[in-house]
Amino acid sequence: MVRPSLRSHSQARIKTRIPGNHMRIHYIRRRPKHAHCPITNVKLHGVPRLRPAQLRKLNKTQRRPNRPYGGRISHKALSDAIQAKVLEQFSKK
Repeated sequence: MVRPSLRSHSQARIKTRIPGNHMRIHYIRRRPKHAHCPITNVKLHGVPRLRPAQLRKLNKTQRRPNRPYGGRISHKALSDAIQAKVLEQFSKK
């Protein structure tokens, strides 16, 4: 019987052949879903699908795009927000 924490299907099971021609099951954490924009609900490009511990090991430039709100909202949502802000400022004048 395996450990109780490994009985959950949140762990992915991989059958591995080990020396001596035996089959064993290795348990690994599943990959998370793609990051998505909360406004437009589209997949964020440039954000890797990694668990938080693996994400911390990456460089800052590999974790997210290098633009304002990169990795938080999509490019389309950001451009729409900027255009709305500019139109609001010009309409006040």
